[in-house]
This record gives sequence, C-alpha cells and structure tokens, in this order.
Amino acid sequence: MSVVPVLTIDGPSGSGKGTLARRVAQKLGWHLLDSGALYRLVALAGARCGLGLHDEAGHAELAATALIRFSADAAGEEQIWLENEEVSREIRTETAGEGASRVAAMPRVRAALTARQQQFAQGPGLVADGRDMGTVIFPDAPLKIFLTASPDERARRRYKQLKDKGFDVSLAALSQELAERDHRDANREVSPLRPANDAELLDSTGLSIEQVENAVLALAKARHLLR
Repeated sequence: MSVVPVLTIDGPSGSGKGTLARRVAQKLGWHLLDSGALYRLVALAGARCGLGLHDEAGHAELAATALIRFSADAAGEEQIWLENEEVSREIRTETAGEGASRVAAMPRVRAALTARQQQFAQGPGLVADGRDMGTVIFPDAPLKIFLTASPDERARRRYKQLKDKGFDVSLAALSQELAERDHRDANREVSPLRPANDAELLDSTGLSIEQVENAVLALAKARHLLR
C-alpha cells in the first residue's frame, strides 16, 4: 500500500475528468497520472508495429517495454512522448481513443500497465485520472472521485474539445462512439468501469469546471489532503 497520498478521478469518456485532474493536480502541487494516455500510447504503438487489435500478447509486450515519457512545454502544456517522438496530438484522436478502449479490455495489457501506473505515486502526492484508479490501481487512496455527466453533455463536451483542437468530427457519430465505448468499458471482464465502494459520486452535468474543481477541493480539505 502506498504511503503517498493519492486522489483518484474515475469516470466515463467525456465526463471532464482529464481537465479536472490537471487543475486539481496544479492546485495541490501534486504529480499527475493520465492513465488513459498510457492505453492510447499502447494502442498507437501497436498500430505502428502492425499489430491487430486482437493481438493481446503483442500489445502486452509493448505495454511493458515501450519507451513512454510525459513532460511539459514552455507554456506548461502537457507533452506525451512515445519512443522519443512527441505524439500528444496524435493520441487525442477518436481513432486512438477507440483503440485504447479495445486494448484496455485485454487482461495482459492491464497487468503490464499496473506497475507502471503505481510508480507515478511519488511525493508530495498524486492525482490519478482513469477508469479503474480507485478500484484497482490505488484502492487505498484517501479520496476517490467518480465523475460523470449525462450522455448528451459528454458528447457535446468531447465534440467541442476536438473541434477546438482542429479535428473534423461529427456530433452524431461521436455520440454513437461514446455509447459503444461506455458499454465496452462497463462490461469488460477485467477492471470494468464502475465507482469504488467508497467513491464520492459527482455529476458534472450543468456545472462549470470551476464548480466541479471547487467541489473536489472541498472534499480534499475535508480529508485533510490540503496543506
């Protein structure tokens, strides 16, 4: 069990957990784990190696050995590296997200990434964003958030996020893809998407990111995680 305080933020795609995790980590001065990026990187590495999305052994080997690095540019924006190539934009496409959802259902891939994710727990603390952070990776975390929003709200948020980044996407197609991903994530045999028994459920529908952030920080203060 980790002695480093960990705040987990789990939830479905488009719930806003990535943005929330970055803001909370910055506010607390803690490290950040974007676990979804790890699965996207494994899917991207597999595609570049010509692996099919059913090649569990190949993807598991990549999950264990691929050179992955996170950094920030001069403006403080996250940079994500795969084998010394900056791939931050490439892994944020819906194709990468679809691939990540598929490889995340592979037990051997999840096992290979478990230790890598737990190594992110370093002082003074960690904010971990994902699907099973509170249920599997950091079950002893003193504060676990399960963030959600209505399907329509999540689709609209994801649509705006991708359009703002210059991607050509369809809201109708995106809604269908999110529904399929939700079903796959919630029904996979290993580490299905669900709230931890002791998670704080937070529905962000109709709330601003500032309101959601304040709610999480209030919970962190109540758990004596704020200095």
